[in-house]
Amino acid sequence: MAAEIIDGKQISADIRAELTEEVKKMQSEHGVTPGLAVVLVGEDPASQVYVNNKEKACLEIGFKSIKHVLPAETTEAELLALVDTLNKQEDVHGLLVQLPLPGHIDEDRVILAIDPDKDVDGFHPISLGRLAIGVPGFVSCTPAGVIELLKRSGTELEGANAVVVGRSNNVGKPAALLLLGENCTVTICHSRTRDLGAVTRGADVLVAAVGVPELIKGDMVKEGATVIDVGIHRTDNGLVGDVDFEAASKVARAITPVPGGVGPMTIAMLMKNTLKAAEIWCQVAGS
Repeated sequence: MAAEIIDGKQISADIRAELTEEVKKMQSEHGVTPGLAVVLVGEDPASQVYVNNKEKACLEIGFKSIKHVLPAETTEAELLALVDTLNKQEDVHGLLVQLPLPGHIDEDRVILAIDPDKDVDGFHPISLGRLAIGVPGFVSCTPAGVIELLKRSGTELEGANAVVVGRSNNVGKPAALLLLGENCTVTICHSRTRDLGAVTRGADVLVAAVGVPELIKGDMVKEGATVIDVGIHRTDNGLVGDVDFEAASKVARAITPVPGGVGPMTIAMLMKNTLKAAEIWCQVAGS
């Protein structure tokens, strides 16, 4: 029996429609329009696409989009000065600096300079710390999207055995923490894990975020599991993920495709974080 395909495009569209209604409500009740500021340094083609897609999503939902495009030779001091200005700007509720940055700029220093209450990318150490101890804050968008996909596909998380393959700060670790928060029993695997298949075969929920094309084979997936594939790789055979989709889909209960699974969720969750930042601002301003 073939697995159910978890349609990230449709779920993303559903979330955007929900956010559009919430923005109208905020404008009506508080006279506030959520504002997202995005800073792009240089002319990296992929980054330009991402930034344009974020701007398009803002306009679709009804957010205010504030875009700063800086030349590649911008100094670190100039970028930090702009971040400081945007931190203080009242119509900016969410702020992100598009990565990667040119080599002469310290990315960690720039991330640290962003106000954690505007850190809608969820990359600031304070945001990660809040997640780790269960305090409300911003969760990085891709792992937040993973949880939305699981919930909206009807996956039972309470008490489930969840395995996350990958331990990056932006995806693997936060995904594991979010699953733990949903009362899963969580195992994190990585490049040093012995007999990876033995671990993944025990997973009711399997999240692949390791960055290796088709590492997860069909015989590494438990029958009836839900598989979320975060990876995306351009190969001679087209785009593939971290999971051998054809083989895994014959075993899993439900699985995300690549493309069209996790990818569309990232910007949707960025929009959700920005609305949340605006809601927090309204609460503080109202008090």
